[in-house]
Amino acid sequence: MIDRDKLEELLRRGHPCVSVRTFEEAYVVDLLRDIANMLDRPLWLWTCSVGLQDALLPGSAIIATTDNAAAALVQMTELKGQPICVALDLIPHLRDQKTLRILRDALRRFDESGTQLVMIDHEDEIPPVVADFATRYDLSLPDERELERLVRETVTRIHRESPVEVDLTRRGLRTIVRNLRGLTRRQAERIITDAVIDDRRFDEGDLNGILAAKRRALQRGGLLEYVEAPVDLEEIGGLRRLKAWLAQRQNALTDKAAEFGLAVPRGVLMLGVQGAGKSLCAKAIATAWQRPLLRMDVGGLYDRYVGESERRLRDALAQAEMMAPIILWIDEIEKAFASAASRSTDGGLSQRMFGQLLTWMQEHCTPVFLVATANDIEALPPELLRKGRFDEIFFVDLPRADTRAEIFTIHLRKRDRDPSRFDLDALAEASDGYSGAEIEQAVIAALHEAYAVKAELSTDHISTALGNSPPLSVTMAERVAALRAWADGRCVPAD
Repeated sequence: MIDRDKLEELLRRGHPCVSVRTFEEAYVVDLLRDIANMLDRPLWLWTCSVGLQDALLPGSAIIATTDNAAAALVQMTELKGQPICVALDLIPHLRDQKTLRILRDALRRFDESGTQLVMIDHEDEIPPVVADFATRYDLSLPDERELERLVRETVTRIHRESPVEVDLTRRGLRTIVRNLRGLTRRQAERIITDAVIDDRRFDEGDLNGILAAKRRALQRGGLLEYVEAPVDLEEIGGLRRLKAWLAQRQNALTDKAAEFGLAVPRGVLMLGVQGAGKSLCAKAIATAWQRPLLRMDVGGLYDRYVGESERRLRDALAQAEMMAPIILWIDEIEKAFASAASRSTDGGLSQRMFGQLLTWMQEHCTPVFLVATANDIEALPPELLRKGRFDEIFFVDLPRADTRAEIFTIHLRKRDRDPSRFDLDALAEASDGYSGAEIEQAVIAALHEAYAVKAELSTDHISTALGNSPPLSVTMAERVAALRAWADGRCVPAD
């Protein structure tokens, strides 16, 4: 009960105002009821739909006319016995200047009388003048112990309503609980409820449905997104050195490795030409280590409200830790923190967020393996490239001839074509300077051409498609050459 203990500590220390941003207001109110009973203090609850009433006496009378926020705040200052006052969704009412003024006056009186206000809101636009008084508290996500208790209680509750057949080993229960990590209590309870009510059974067969529901829940959050990784590394061409590096560290995430004295791998930075396969590298790591791959939406981190962007990054990293062990992928990291490398016009926001990320990279102890990809070296803050930030920095270059032939083989097989019927050596030679993504697009273009003329796909179709679309290494030759020159001696070749 981390949240209960920390909230109790804040109240014992006499903080006049505590601000909690959450969608789980019922959970917080229940914690505060326990705390109020423990401290032998009154607990009053206010909502604009009902008004102010005693939260410890079910069905207690509502104080008249206190459905108005300003009137309720005035009434709170007159309550006796050093009460804890809980206000649900008060922040929107503070846009009214009179209500804001009354709250500021009330907070000063609370400081003198010992009354304390806990604001529970679903939004975070707290006025700065109130934020100066308020102590912010961010709820923790449930750990495995709490999730197991929640699963047991949910299944028991449903069983009381109508019998549920449970066929689950202890190991199976641990697997389900582990895969609920990173969700809020309400999300986890909803997912388990849906899994049980569907067929009135709870067994290991529910795991796939739980994972799918978790994926949908996270994607609605907008910051962490599940990414499907290929099931076999053979679906990824080249990357020989990277694959060997991964194989060497595959078992470094186990308890035995820790007992041996090995530190948990922390992450890699992937630099390279656009389309050369950096994204595939992230998927290769997830595939090789059999870990979930989550991509952070860095564009969704930034918000126009002061402090909100930093909170979103903090929440995303906390959620990633709760879901460990995972692979966390930050794609095109230079776009998220480019302003941190120079004087920016964003008021230092990029620098603060970049500093927050560096601190997390240095200090986090959970098995979250960070994969960052980048195209533009000059846009990266130099602190990110310092030795020790990542376990290794790999350079993903344009594929060599043998790798290009391998890539053609993979994409032809994906489209139900027999690679032996094509001149792979000729295609490899014709595609010199092409990235893996450009090779795939050439195969797709050739398929369209063959279909249009009602012919079977041939080597000539693919060669023609290659000739009609110059590669990036030609159109941006100077930038590609500069990137290769920088990487020489500074990075480990991925292939």
